[in-house]
Amino acid sequence: MSEITDFDSLRRAMAENGEQPEGPARNARAEQLLLEAEKLKIPLAVIEALGHQLKVYNYSSEKAKMFVPFARLLRMWDERPEDFDAYETHSLHWVFKWMSAGMLDQPHVPLASVEKWLGEMEHRYRLAGHSERAVRSAEFSVAAHVGDVERAERAFAAWLAADRDTMADCHACELHGQGWWQAERGRDAEALRVWAPVLEGEYACAHEPHTVLASSLLPLLRLGRTDEARAHHLRGLRLVRPMESMRGAYADHVEFCALTGNEARGLELLAERPAYFTDEGHPRSKLEFLSVVALLMERLSGLGLGGRRVPGPAGREWTAVELADHAREQALALAARFDERNGTRHVGERARARMAQRPLAERLPLGVRAARPVSAAAAPTPPARAQAPAGESGEPDLAALLVEARRLSDTLQPHAVEAWARVAEAAAAAGSEGGELEARDRAEIADHEAIGLGPEGAERFERAAELYARAGDPGEALAARARAAYVRALAGEVDEALAAVADPYDRVLALYADGGTQVPQAAGVLMARARILMRRVHEAEGPVEEAVLTAAEAAVRELLALVEGRAGDDVRLAARVAEGRAMLAEVAVRSGDPHGGVELFARAAGEFVAAGLPWFAVEYEARLAGLAHQLDDMVEAERALRAALEHGGPFLEAVGRAQLHLQLAEVVGGRGEAAEAAEHALEAAHWADEAGLGPTFGAWARHQLGGYLVRQGRWAEAAEVLESALADLSAETHGDGAVVQTLWWLGDCLSELGDHRDAAERRLQAAELARHWPEQHDHATLAHLAAESLGQAGLHAEADRAYARAGALWRDLGNVHGLVRSLRARAWLALRTEDGTETARELMAAALEECADAFDAARDDEVRGRLVAELGDTHRQFGDLLARSAAEDADDDSIRTALDEALSQMAEAVAVFVALGDSALHARTSAELAAGWLESDLGRPAAAAARARAVLRSYADAGTRAGTAADAVHGGHGEHGGEAGEQGEDETVRARRAEAEQLLQVAEEQKGR
Repeated sequence: MSEITDFDSLRRAMAENGEQPEGPARNARAEQLLLEAEKLKIPLAVIEALGHQLKVYNYSSEKAKMFVPFARLLRMWDERPEDFDAYETHSLHWVFKWMSAGMLDQPHVPLASVEKWLGEMEHRYRLAGHSERAVRSAEFSVAAHVGDVERAERAFAAWLAADRDTMADCHACELHGQGWWQAERGRDAEALRVWAPVLEGEYACAHEPHTVLASSLLPLLRLGRTDEARAHHLRGLRLVRPMESMRGAYADHVEFCALTGNEARGLELLAERPAYFTDEGHPRSKLEFLSVVALLMERLSGLGLGGRRVPGPAGREWTAVELADHAREQALALAARFDERNGTRHVGERARARMAQRPLAERLPLGVRAARPVSAAAAPTPPARAQAPAGESGEPDLAALLVEARRLSDTLQPHAVEAWARVAEAAAAAGSEGGELEARDRAEIADHEAIGLGPEGAERFERAAELYARAGDPGEALAARARAAYVRALAGEVDEALAAVADPYDRVLALYADGGTQVPQAAGVLMARARILMRRVHEAEGPVEEAVLTAAEAAVRELLALVEGRAGDDVRLAARVAEGRAMLAEVAVRSGDPHGGVELFARAAGEFVAAGLPWFAVEYEARLAGLAHQLDDMVEAERALRAALEHGGPFLEAVGRAQLHLQLAEVVGGRGEAAEAAEHALEAAHWADEAGLGPTFGAWARHQLGGYLVRQGRWAEAAEVLESALADLSAETHGDGAVVQTLWWLGDCLSELGDHRDAAERRLQAAELARHWPEQHDHATLAHLAAESLGQAGLHAEADRAYARAGALWRDLGNVHGLVRSLRARAWLALRTEDGTETARELMAAALEECADAFDAARDDEVRGRLVAELGDTHRQFGDLLARSAAEDADDDSIRTALDEALSQMAEAVAVFVALGDSALHARTSAELAAGWLESDLGRPAAAAARARAVLRSYADAGTRAGTAADAVHGGHGEHGGEAGEQGEDETVRARRAEAEQLLQVAEEQKGR
């Protein structure tokens, strides 16, 4: 911490403190700096220190401390206004607005005092010649706070009508307040229209778009614009997280989670901010925070999780029910204090309404990790099942239950197993094992119980067989025995299953031949046998033995020979045909005929859909999609995946839905549709979480989602998703490539968001992982990117070391372009250091030497062309560096020598670019103009004018042929092509011509002097 010895060191210390994170530590330092300022015995030093203290208090949780330093400042102004310079005079009047808002936010300050202060503000603004705009804005805030709508509307209109001047809040803050009022009055669409310039980045400030993003969440949800609401939550939360003073905006994000089925994320947000439960410096934001805490806890209680442990005020453990009661009590007590001060019930009514809100979405996927706080993962809500028919007593009617269960099973509808379970329950309630049931009924109950047990159902199938036989249906008894054999195969006992099915198979064929059973029963046995033989195909590792394939195919064809053409209206037989077709498809694929497999899977899926059983088609459309992908038929793969999602409808399990969405994301993303791909990846992440696969499959989906968001330039959303993915991604589960790519993308996001230090950290982490890879290009690239971030973060020594590391890697890889660029970057860093000019020159000279050596060694014309372009760029940068190295306090001869050397390098750059022809036109004219300005600085107007005319002549000669091929290498516009590229080309031409005309004018003026 620097010592305060004079006014300049005080100002430096205040500037440094202003850059620190919001909070008590920064406030304490401001208090210490005020004491140091008083020791200097300079009135303006004290005034500036008091202003600094006011600012840090205002942007913290200790806003209540503002009043004392402001009162002192105001007294100093009244006593000796001449001690205030123009800036501090402006600042004093500016802070009047903070005082008005600060008083309103403190319930112990009487309303009369607030109104008196508003009058004082109006009086002093009038004396200072300021517009009444800021005064009317403050009056509006008072009226809106107490619930005086009529006065608020008048003040609002006067606020907008008054002229903007230097006392008006910034555009971003004003638009936030204006939009907030529209939303408060129920005009959500108008609020979003007002906020649009802030949301679109036209206006910004220290707290915007932070608060606009937070305030827009519920209006967007109410309007059904859920995608925008999700994006605003992810963007906005990143902005408010590090800012202690933004408890109200943070509360908006917790509220959003509570109302969109993201309760678990809401709990995570509470855990991140324990101090928000108790900080007393700003009662109004505490009221807002506690209100949404109560809302979230009530939501958890409504989900049956009232006893769940939740984060709350320090000092004890809390359950959701306990915290709900505590937060509600505290919030209403605070609201009552405000209402008592205001003489209205408005604040309490708003708090109660906020706590009583109902969810605006059952579950809005966010793409970030968070386990849903319910006991079981939810699937899409299926169509409502018919209510169990009831008799006169109100108990389920057994006969009606039987009819319904048989209808569902005969038509292969979902929930048939559950329907037969209800029959069993009703029969048991009737008083005996069988109750009113016939043997056939009991057989079907046992049959469906076995189906529900899966691989564990063999014994129940055997019981069903006994009951079918007792009911006089030997064919169905054999089919049940065959099903018992098949579930043994599912348990891994394929040989035993094949032996067990042999007897039912032989007997049912004989029985069918004698007319003792029908096609459905015989088909049941043949299907079970075919399924068992197909298990051998599925379980084979590597190539399948021909005998296995032949046996399976023969069994399937025997089934189809029995059933095809005989299904009629029997959906069960139609399903046998479709499943048999799918088995043949699998045999074709395992026999080396994927095209045949695609055709057969498509036929199978189509037959299921035609039979009114689309949910059975899902598996085969998904299988078809995988084959089409392998065959590079992405159109068919996409069609099949979309069909699978459509056919599955509400009956598709969460894990299957997640897999289909992620596959579709990859296909759609592969054809460049990043926005739609992101939607599918978002759904995949959501359903993976619902299936309990968040740390594995869900993390991979989030990784993909983050990548698609990066491709759209949605940096803040992508960063939030990628950070969430990193929490679960591991090299062991997902591969180190996925981890490195996620870190890489995250580094790009953080760099775009201006978080250069964090970007450097992520890039360094990725580089360290890539260090162990056999191929080192990624390692070198990441080291280079990390160096860039370190330099942008002001960590110049660390950046130089990182560039040196990257340069060594580029050299080992034989990548001259990377090596040269690392040397140039190090040269610029060296120039920033004290006495670093000579080192900078040496590094640039080394870069030129590397280019020349590589050019001499190159034999390929294309490679040599790229190296010439790199050489031209290096000469150009060397010239810029030499020009900037001329110290302003150096003697004239030293400055002239440096500029002459710079001009020499610029001339070399021009010559190199001339050799490249029109492909380097823009690079050449840029270097030519730079050389012209150096000629002017050296007092050579004729030479400067000649260079300007050369630029104008170049564009006149080239016309519209201005090439862009090499400019893609130099960072030009040409790489984008199309209309955007042409527009960039035109802008470059206009800018070059305008600069040349300006240089000509300066040269002519120099000649005249």
